[in-house]
Amino acid sequence: MITVLLVDDHAYIRKGIQDLLGAAADIQVVATVSNGIEAVAKARLFQPDIVVLDISMPFMNGIEATQHICAGCPRTRVLTLSIYDNLEYVHSALEAGVYGYVLKDKIADELLDAIYSLHEGQRYFSQKIAASVHPYIEDDSISAV
Repeated sequence: MITVLLVDDHAYIRKGIQDLLGAAADIQVVATVSNGIEAVAKARLFQPDIVVLDISMPFMNGIEATQHICAGCPRTRVLTLSIYDNLEYVHSALEAGVYGYVLKDKIADELLDAIYSLHEGQRYFSQKIAASVHPYIEDDSISAV
C-alpha cells in the first residue's frame, strides 16, 4: 500500500485528487491539508511514502514545506503540483528536494504514473518540463509521459 498526504490550498483540488487516488486499490490517502505548516506536521505524524504538494500556498509555500519534510521524513518523496512551468519554479523545487513535478493541467493524465514512479525510486516530471530539468539532476531515473 502506498501512503499519500495531499496538500493544496484549494478544497476542490484536494477533493478531486482524493477521488482520483481513491480509485486506485493500492493507494491510501492518509490525510489532506491546506497549507505548508499543516503539511510538515502531518508528514512527520504519518511518515507517508509520497507527499503530493502544491507549490503556492498560504503560511508556508511548497518549497519551504518540502525542505522541512525532506529533513524530517527522509524516506518520504515529495511530488510538486503546480500551475507554474517556468524553470525558476522547477529549479527551486528541485533544490528543496522534490522527486517529481506535475503540472496541474496534467493531474488527471499524470498523477498516478508520477506517484508510482516516485514510489519505485524514480523521478517524474511532466513532459513539458522534463527536458529542462535533466541538467539539474544527477541520475537518469526520470520518467515523463
